[in-house]
This record gives sequence, structure tokens and C-alpha cells, in this order.
Amino acid sequence: MIGLLQRVSEASVAVDGATVASIGRGLLVLVGVERDDGEPEVRRLAERLLAYRVFPDSGGRMNLSVRDIGGEVLLVPQFTLAADTRKGNRPGFSRAADPERGEALFGALAAEFERLGTTPGRGRFGANMQVKLINDGPVTIWLQVTA
Repeated sequence: MIGLLQRVSEASVAVDGATVASIGRGLLVLVGVERDDGEPEVRRLAERLLAYRVFPDSGGRMNLSVRDIGGEVLLVPQFTLAADTRKGNRPGFSRAADPERGEALFGALAAEFERLGTTPGRGRFGANMQVKLINDGPVTIWLQVTA
């Protein structure tokens, strides 16, 4: 399971011109579900994202997590993160989970965040979304977890 996290001062996602979720300071996470992912990857990714230290402390060092700062989280499904780009000029998506499984595990990730005490904003699985963000830093980090 892949989480491309971006430290943001604000972010939002819209579908058909209507905002479906928005956050202030926190993490925008683009989420890719791969074919072999399951509940262990869901749990591990949620735990890592909530604990990952990408926010500055009083000395300016990245020592604080989104929990530490009382920040928000916006999860956006993005199957293209599972693209195979090793050859050719067109990505392949054989590593991505099928849509039904991807949607179920994306929902499980949001539920795991809630179980851990953080209610995330969510993009809409399978929709054509417009994502707006102000990347703070910029800080963008690829997290990939396996069981």
C-alpha cells in the first residue's frame, strides 16, 4: 500500500465542481492500493502516517507528527501510484488492486484512522477529482508498506 504524503497548510478535493472534503494544516495523502494489499498494510500505513515526523519543532527540525500538532488528514484515492513505469512510454496498472478491492481497502484505511482517533477527510473513490493544495515546505514523501 502506498501513501504519498504532502505536508500542507491547506488542501481540498472537489468532484463535479463541489468540494467534498477540505483540511487546514496537516497531511494530504494520495493513496495507492496494490494487488496484494490487505488489512495488515492498512493498519501499518495508518499508524505510520499518524506518527511520521514531518512538521517542524521549535528548532525548525522535522520532529513532530500530524498528531503532535493537532493537524488534519485528507485521504485521496489514486490508483495511478501503483503504475509500472519500468518500460515503454505508457504506464501499466497490473500492480494495482482491482477497483472493488481498492475501494474496500481505501474505506478500511479511513476507518483505521478513525479507530486511531483521527477522522480524515476523504476523496471519492473512482471519481474524477480536482485536488488543490498548498504544499508547506515543500515536503512530499513516498511511504510504501508491506506486511
